[in-house]
Amino acid sequence: MKKIIFVGIFTSITTSLCCITPLLALVAGGSGASFLFSWIAPFRPYLIIFTVLTLSFAWYKNLKPSKTNECDCDTIAKPKFTKTKLFLALVSFFAITMVSFPYYSLLFYPKIKKEISSIDKATNQKVELKIKGMTCTACEEHVQYQVEKLAGIIYTKISYSNRNAIISFDTSKTNTKAIENAINATGYTVTDLIIK
Repeated sequence: MKKIIFVGIFTSITTSLCCITPLLALVAGGSGASFLFSWIAPFRPYLIIFTVLTLSFAWYKNLKPSKTNECDCDTIAKPKFTKTKLFLALVSFFAITMVSFPYYSLLFYPKIKKEISSIDKATNQKVELKIKGMTCTACEEHVQYQVEKLAGIIYTKISYSNRNAIISFDTSKTNTKAIENAINATGYTVTDLIIK
């Protein structure tokens, strides 16, 4: 049963590896590594199903009534911690936390306070950038964090499902090349730029 539990732990970690990596890259200061596990994203639904099935089987094995041995033993040996219901409950909680990580990952990204004194329409520009490699909300947050660190950013809307970023900025403080470089520095790739 221990092997089954550790398979459940491994698959639950693997399901969110593509989403955890951008946050770990941000914390480590090497934002370019964020795309390393993006290839896992298409397999995520299957890994979630496998995790649920594995842990369900582990719970079944743990809760199934054991066959009574006909021995004259007066004492029953205390099971190892890794074979207890408490350990399985902790593993299940960990698995749920890992599998659902993309849904709460934005809580871990710091918010950047933008200081916009006044918006001059003459220097205001809006662009749409097509981005390759984003697979979840953690990717969105990572790109948004990098872009909003630039001076002159007025508005950002990053979408992994649309594979784009819509950004308004002050051309007197930044330019499209700086924005493109900030996005490419995350490890995702700007494939097209459309000036609106």
